[in-house]
Amino acid sequence: MPDLAASIRAFLKELATDELEERVIEYVVREVGNGRKLEEALNDPYVRNRLSPEKLRHVLETPEVIAAVEGSIKTAFERKDFGFSN
Repeated sequence: MPDLAASIRAFLKELATDELEERVIEYVVREVGNGRKLEEALNDPYVRNRLSPEKLRHVLETPEVIAAVEGSIKTAFERKDFGFSN
C-alpha cells in the first residue's frame, strides 16, 4: 500500500505541473496572438525554463495553442504577409 504522504506529494506535484502548464499555454497563445512566431514563443526562456520537452509537446497539442496558430495563419493570408521578402 502506497505511503499516504507520498501519494499526497505526487498529487500536489501533478496539480502544480498542470497549473504551470496552463500558464505556459496562456503565454504562448498571447504571444502568438500578438504576432510573435510560434517558434520564437516556444524558444522563449519563460517557456524553456518551465517545461520539459515532453510537457512542451503536450502544450503544442492543446486546442488553445492550435487555435492561436490557426488564427495567425489566417491573418497572414488575409494580409498576404507570409514573413518573407519578395
